[in-house]
Amino acid sequence: MKEIVESYFKQRSLVNHQLMSYNDCIPSGDGRLSRMERIVRNIKVGTDEPVEDLPGGEESGGCIKLDVLDKEIIVRLKNIRLGSPTIREANGAEHPATPLECRIRKLTYFSPVYMDFRIYRDDIPPATPDGDLGYIEEEGVHIGNLPIMVRSARCNVHSDHIDENRKLSPQTSVEDAEYLTQLLRKAGEDPLDPGGYFIINGTERVLISMEDLAPNRVTVEKNKKYAHETEVAKIFSQRDGVRKPINVEKRRDGMLMVKIPSAGTTAIPVVLLMRALGMENDQEIFAAIAGPVEAMKYTVANLNDVKDNDEYAVETEDEAIAWLEKKFAAGQQKEYRESRIQNLLDKELLPHLGSSNDHREKKAIFLGRIVRQVLEMAITNRDPNDKDHYANKRVRLAGDLMEDLFRVSMQQLSRDLKYQLERHHNRKRELKINSCLRPDVLTSKIMHALATGNWVGGRSGVSQLLDRTTYIAALSHMRRVTSPLVRSQPHFEARDLHPTHWGRLCPNETPEGQNCGLVKNAAQMIDVSEEVPEDDVKELLLEAGVNSSPEQWADGSRIHVNGDIFGLHKRPAKLVSRIKRSRRSGRLRPEVCIRHDTANKDVFINTDRGRVLRPLLVIEHGSLNLTKLHLEGLRAGELTFTDLVSSGVVEWVDAEEEEDLLIAPRPFDLPQISPKHGRPINPAKVEWMNLGDEEISEAKLRAEVHLSNGEKVFEEFTSPLNYYQGETDSLKRKQTKNHTVLIFTHVEIDPQLILGVCASLVPYPEHNSTPRVTGGTAMVKQSLGLPSANYRLRPDTRAHIMHYPQQSIVGTRAMQSTNFNNRPGGQNFVVAIMSQHGYNMQDAVIMNRASVERALGRSAFVRTYNAENKRFPGGQEERIEVPGTGLDEIKGLKSFDSYAHLERDGLPVPEEYLSTLDKSDRAVLVGKTSPPRFLEEAHGAFLQAQERRESSMLVRHGEEGWVDNVFVTESLDSGRLVRITLRTNKIPELGDKFASRHGQKGIIGRLVNEEDMPFTVDGVIPDLLINPHAIPSRMTVAHVLEMIGGKVGAMEGRKIDGTAFTGEKEDSLRSGLLRNGFNHTGREAMMNGETGEDYTADVFVGVIYYQRLHHLVSSKLHARSRGRVQILTRQPTEGRARQGGLRFGEMERDCLISHGASMVIKDRLLDESDGWDLMVCNTTGCGHVAYYDWKRRTTVCPYCGDRSDVHKVQTSYAFKLLLDEMKSLGVAMRLELEDRR
Repeated sequence: MKEIVESYFKQRSLVNHQLMSYNDCIPSGDGRLSRMERIVRNIKVGTDEPVEDLPGGEESGGCIKLDVLDKEIIVRLKNIRLGSPTIREANGAEHPATPLECRIRKLTYFSPVYMDFRIYRDDIPPATPDGDLGYIEEEGVHIGNLPIMVRSARCNVHSDHIDENRKLSPQTSVEDAEYLTQLLRKAGEDPLDPGGYFIINGTERVLISMEDLAPNRVTVEKNKKYAHETEVAKIFSQRDGVRKPINVEKRRDGMLMVKIPSAGTTAIPVVLLMRALGMENDQEIFAAIAGPVEAMKYTVANLNDVKDNDEYAVETEDEAIAWLEKKFAAGQQKEYRESRIQNLLDKELLPHLGSSNDHREKKAIFLGRIVRQVLEMAITNRDPNDKDHYANKRVRLAGDLMEDLFRVSMQQLSRDLKYQLERHHNRKRELKINSCLRPDVLTSKIMHALATGNWVGGRSGVSQLLDRTTYIAALSHMRRVTSPLVRSQPHFEARDLHPTHWGRLCPNETPEGQNCGLVKNAAQMIDVSEEVPEDDVKELLLEAGVNSSPEQWADGSRIHVNGDIFGLHKRPAKLVSRIKRSRRSGRLRPEVCIRHDTANKDVFINTDRGRVLRPLLVIEHGSLNLTKLHLEGLRAGELTFTDLVSSGVVEWVDAEEEEDLLIAPRPFDLPQISPKHGRPINPAKVEWMNLGDEEISEAKLRAEVHLSNGEKVFEEFTSPLNYYQGETDSLKRKQTKNHTVLIFTHVEIDPQLILGVCASLVPYPEHNSTPRVTGGTAMVKQSLGLPSANYRLRPDTRAHIMHYPQQSIVGTRAMQSTNFNNRPGGQNFVVAIMSQHGYNMQDAVIMNRASVERALGRSAFVRTYNAENKRFPGGQEERIEVPGTGLDEIKGLKSFDSYAHLERDGLPVPEEYLSTLDKSDRAVLVGKTSPPRFLEEAHGAFLQAQERRESSMLVRHGEEGWVDNVFVTESLDSGRLVRITLRTNKIPELGDKFASRHGQKGIIGRLVNEEDMPFTVDGVIPDLLINPHAIPSRMTVAHVLEMIGGKVGAMEGRKIDGTAFTGEKEDSLRSGLLRNGFNHTGREAMMNGETGEDYTADVFVGVIYYQRLHHLVSSKLHARSRGRVQILTRQPTEGRARQGGLRFGEMERDCLISHGASMVIKDRLLDESDGWDLMVCNTTGCGHVAYYDWKRRTTVCPYCGDRSDVHKVQTSYAFKLLLDEMKSLGVAMRLELEDRR
């Protein structure tokens, strides 16, 4: 099914979900109401009146009412729109912005935001006779700037805007695609850059997708806060971005209580609240709760308790409301009490169901459903709802996060505008929006959040600096999904893989360490739903006979739309099939998902945004809807992936709908060898002949096989279909009776799609230990390669570029969709698995020096330096110049030779060599002078001319290189800005880190001359030697398979498909070795390059893709004697930038013990450590460490108890840590005390 996958990625980029989310948020100009426009129209500042009652009515948008005494002034605002991204210079000139110019000039890539305002006043005659107030209109007022996502619909390099004359269609036209590539290159952009990030002050920042609990969903769980467990149901009711949590708890005495945290801490009996919502009849309450027969006694007990208990004594709706007024507004005036309870019932309680008096009955029915779920769990001892089920999660993308930020920023701007208008009015000035509105309020709020990552709601790390180490690292960073849980806490269940992650989140791509399982990455072929209008679904439901206002809510199955009870239907199975048919025919949007809960008689329809969807092949009437014509149309380019979705061949499903499906992992299973010739089968060379035929039980297959003599023949055979089921009628009866799914409904498109973009690059990952695949995905993101085609034009802070990156001989199909083949990050090495003199012990590797001299593994490191003419108060400014060439006296001037390589403007020319090594005179990168820090008084009676200071920018200490590029431009305040990139060649040396894609990482332990390296009988000298123990100890069998495949591919001049689950099989690879005259084991006889003798055992040799990682020893190596230490442990600080050193850990201590360096150990563990008081029991034969019991206010020995003889002993904190470590190992240390002599 690779044609389906290829067609998908022709239409969509891997960050398409981020771009679509952002495009859905911003104003598009096509007439639809964008999310930002809805936020503007919902603004209400200074008034709580309904919008319909305000001047201008509902269509006039948001409202700001001024608090002035003598006038009635109301400001209405609407019609937000974005201009093109522009740069406004210091002199007021404007021109279109490009991402490249913003990167070079350290600017923000943003668009101006405009809005229309109307000021209604009672002192202006109305425009119409029936109008209330007259108004002054101001259109197109600039309210601030909004950062634009690169390659979004509003970006200047988007296909709609990059050509001023017409819109391009690169998805449908080959000519347009080629023309777009040319225009992107002309604009200095990488054509393969997917976008999806922002440029803030010249740096690229990405918004990390956030996992969040799904709103309007009921989850029932056990409450373990008390001595006895209680059952509690929770729901986060959400409307217009505001969440209101509700808790329903069954207490130990059987009382069912509701808590509304946003209204107060008072618990309300459920029955009483349902009465207040309009259910006066006991029978209505019984019908709303329903549930099992055993639940009736709890309902009766609650009804009786509310009636008979003196604390409540409630039987009618009026009495219930009076009780609520007494609890929530005691002692207040009657009007306030009534409005308080009205607000509680309409706005605080389940606001997603509505906010008017007409929606109270629906809220009472919804409460009954929540109570039924609580009682069912209490009675049947059912397991709590799974919070980690992905149906209970929503992913908040860039558009959702920007929406939250814009909502808060717009509220702040509205309050500020209200204050400024009131101020102008009180000073008798003319009220004009242009004069009073401050655009920097909105701009600074949004810019600060994007620049720091500190988001609204107290979240941090939402915006991060985009990882540009390699192309795949940037791609993976933009597909990252984080959990809101705190990383310092265990949260073992939340970190675990969940079955509903299958096909949605990568099972391997997660960090190692404290963030493991909390930071995830999306699988390759996913989409995140955008919001679909509920009216489209409700219209179809009414056509299907759903009763939206039934008299008895227990007569049928309840139909829920996004958590809101819409109505009842008596034949839910037919309704579900009708909805699915409408979706497959294109009447409904493909994001709409439906699930039928037969056990509880509920049908859930989801149209909200944030649901992670994955595509599946549809089975109808026992046959796939996919045919050979579809695949041929995809190959020819006549059909697209969207055509498959709209024709019902493929459909998107979310985690909730998947509970109703039975999915076959693959259509059929290939045999290991062909039945006729007994030869290995390559899955890429198999054709399904009878695809699309109806009522078939076997697949007719045609495969190309290689015979032992090298000849290629075609062989036809059959294989049983995995989704074929004979007796479907009996299965239907069983699944109806048991409320389960027994008939296959869908087939996976490709099993390897469960992997993320990094894990999908690992060949044969199913043969590896899972932690090693996780490590391998991390290595892919740290590898050096070609991060972008425009790296020479990008002044990134730091960048690594591999000199000769290669495509992998053993690859995967995902390398095409991820563009890894065009932006590779590694090289093919000839590797032998053998030890040599112990220099490749453990993780170390031995490298061929001649291979390094032939540029294997070489890279360039580019660092960007920034210099600017800063201005100071009083007219003083820095000057970029050659110090000492002007008329001013310069303090701290260096020797003339230090500036000899600079031009007259104080800058070096490209390809100039600079160095700080060996006290070189060529360390000055930019010549600069600065004004003095303070006024200097002369010895005489008057002030002399001030001396300037020498403040030239130097190359970093310990670095050298060639000037690569010199960018001379201006900052926005007309100051001169210089950005210089310095290129350093990094040749592999001892200590540099290399890794395969299977987590086999290691550093170079020795560089061996070519003549001393082992070699094969054919004269092949390996580039790398790794330790034999590395493979079995880490269980990386795929490492061996890739070496065999690389060997076959190198000999036959072809690429080997190592795609997970469907790649070329081991038997096929081993037969390839035999075809090329090698041993089928992959081992070869090798000779010792030092002695010329044969090795006694054959050595395993092959070709494998190795990556050089950015952990270079030259950038880490530094020395220190004494320096900064941490306060508590007295250990050296970490990192080169902090003048750090190596920590004195357990292994270092053991080495010193073995060498008998007792005084050094004493100095590190005692003298240099902080003091610590230990309580030690001195009872004979005890010696345990005691503790202080705060309740009894005495020291207690854990062994002797109160009878202990406890003494305080002064020791070191390091010794106390040693005792704690021993305790953690289950070793009880005893201390023997003696009197000091």
